[in-house]
Amino acid sequence: MEVKVVFLGVLSEVTGTGTKIYAGVNTSEDLRIRLNKDYPELEHYKYNIALNNRLNRSEKTLQDGDEITLFPPFEGG
Repeated sequence: MEVKVVFLGVLSEVTGTGTKIYAGVNTSEDLRIRLNKDYPELEHYKYNIALNNRLNRSEKTLQDGDEITLFPPFEGG
């Protein structure tokens, strides 16, 4: 199983990439653990997570081909 992770804004600068494919992650928590292992500096940033273009605020089971987007908080104006 593979999922695509998209990094937006400052998170793409922190990770040095705009996208990365992860294999073998079953839940959003598994992914968060892998992200923190691969990019320890992410722990210093607040960010939101969207799963298939829907804001995700709880642990979810991931499916093959899911797209996860990490984006920094933003304010309207």
